[in-house]
Amino acid sequence: MPRPRDAGMACGHARSTGGITIVTDRAYRRTPATMNAETAALPTSTAQEMPAPDGPLSRARPGRERIMAAIRTAAVTEFSLHGLKGTSTQAIAARAGLTKPQLHYYIAGKEELYEELLMQVLHAWKVVFSFEDASDPATVLGDYIRKKLDHAIDSPEMSRIFTREILDGGRNLDRYWPNARAWTQKKIDVINGWIARGQMRPLDARILLMHIWAMTQSYADYAIQTRVMLGLPPDAPFDREPIGRELVAFVLHGCGIEA
Repeated sequence: MPRPRDAGMACGHARSTGGITIVTDRAYRRTPATMNAETAALPTSTAQEMPAPDGPLSRARPGRERIMAAIRTAAVTEFSLHGLKGTSTQAIAARAGLTKPQLHYYIAGKEELYEELLMQVLHAWKVVFSFEDASDPATVLGDYIRKKLDHAIDSPEMSRIFTREILDGGRNLDRYWPNARAWTQKKIDVINGWIARGQMRPLDARILLMHIWAMTQSYADYAIQTRVMLGLPPDAPFDREPIGRELVAFVLHGCGIEA
């Protein structure tokens, strides 16, 4: 096959970084030895803090950014609609405006691409949705709910990648769950501290958090239903202010917190 004319395209040699196969400068063929090396490079302790995702999408050089952005956008759409098993590299390539061979100059396969995108979702949730200041429950919970709602409305396809993975059995989340439980426990400890100080009524903090996740995630996973119920056209934006106001008031009232 002749080399593509696009200066950004180069035949790839794969190396494993953070569990993601990355294409570099030389021709690459998977052999039993390289596959074993990739397996050995996977994290050995799932209880460790999950690092920021590292892979072809997050390491794009300036000359490749336009094509990598197109691949990422195409992959997010395909994975959010069909999950890992139902998505083909041919579909990603076609949506990105590439041929399948061209796509494989940039990614080693759909599995590496999927894992990187999934980890980007989970890492963003950890970083963005933390309890910054634990002193005032009304402020902390209100900000948390609005950030979750904003993410669901602004990035519904990214949210649906996680939801689709759950619906498919969650087999690619095994190394994520220990970290998720640890991050959630930190929030539970903060909420239990508020309860102990009489700042909110006694309740099960873990269930409270899961209720918040369900109410906010609904605006990504059930966006079609929400638009129908609100009488909105398919492409009309949500008016998030009344939605956020009602959600925050509902949760704070349920917690016995004066807004």
